[in-house]
Amino acid sequence: MIDRRTLLTAAALLAAAPLPALASAPRTRWKLAASEGMDAIAFLGPLSGKPFYARFYESEIAAFKPRLAPEALDALAVLHARADAAGSLLWPGLALIFSGGPTTSVDDLLHSLANAETVLRPPLAAGEYWDAEDWDRFIASRDQLAVVLGAMRDADFAGFRRGLAQAQFESRTRELQTLLGGLDVIAEQERLLGRKLDPLIEIELCWFCKPHGVKVQGQRFLTFVGARDQIVVLTAAHEILHPPIDMKGPAATAALGVLGQDALFTKILAEKDRQTGYNSLDGILNEDTAQALDQIIQERLGYVVRPAAERWTQGDQGMHVLAAGLYGLLKADGYDRTGGNLEAWMLAAARGGKLAPASLHAAAGKVLGKPADGLWTTPAKA
Repeated sequence: MIDRRTLLTAAALLAAAPLPALASAPRTRWKLAASEGMDAIAFLGPLSGKPFYARFYESEIAAFKPRLAPEALDALAVLHARADAAGSLLWPGLALIFSGGPTTSVDDLLHSLANAETVLRPPLAAGEYWDAEDWDRFIASRDQLAVVLGAMRDADFAGFRRGLAQAQFESRTRELQTLLGGLDVIAEQERLLGRKLDPLIEIELCWFCKPHGVKVQGQRFLTFVGARDQIVVLTAAHEILHPPIDMKGPAATAALGVLGQDALFTKILAEKDRQTGYNSLDGILNEDTAQALDQIIQERLGYVVRPAAERWTQGDQGMHVLAAGLYGLLKADGYDRTGGNLEAWMLAAARGGKLAPASLHAAAGKVLGKPADGLWTTPAKA
């Protein structure tokens, strides 16, 4: 998930000293597109009325929501309640599942939904994001989803979206093609992960996806069409890292075994706002490892949006303590300079005591400028 932040201008960054990831023959290839289907899924967040989403889309909600019949709004409320009960975010989870099929239009989504077992299940089950409980919940929600998506199609969501953003989709695509042409994000990611990646990065431009940048199946992610250049680049630098290690492999298992005994993370999970996402320990490990690595990539590229301490003190209520700790440990080992095999590093860190509280908390404290026993502050209730 993208960190919401204020960014430097592209011109200043590109005029800086030569960047290590800019090569004469970069490995990275970029593909840009816009998707009515993905925007329809993303609009399910704002249409819920939840302040986390609605604050960005007040005028759009006011214009479109009255077009939907009460039964469609009731069905949407059921979908959000199920996602909330499962500790998940509705529309990013749906975007992940639907990304295994065509998403050009709302009709594509409805066809995939009606044929989910043959269109959507096979690619999801074959990849790293398969989760039987998530799939069962998706299937249990099929009727409500059909009602909501059908109502959006009949209310001319396609025309509504075109009126809002079609010109911006076209002009932004041209701008980003020029910007991204020689930027070799994949080379940096491969250096830090220790494994080869597909050189193709697919960027799907959306209108309704704020405040999220969302990774879906493959090396494909969704970002707001109006996002600054640096957000697009840094979302790519972050989202393609997911998952940074095999979340069912020995390194993740060992790391989760250590972190699961750390009272700090139990406290964070119990007290943080669930709408920020990352509502499980494995979700935190996945996200915070990617954040630690993308901070290193920002430094390597010269795209440092916020210093590490500021980023992890202010973002998502300060919950990303693990990211700060991992970043500190990686930097202390010189991993930012040398790269290596991340699976091997994580396994050794878990087994060798680096992820234990005494080590991890000290590393996080050094990065954040906080005492090791003051890394988390319980958020005030709204």
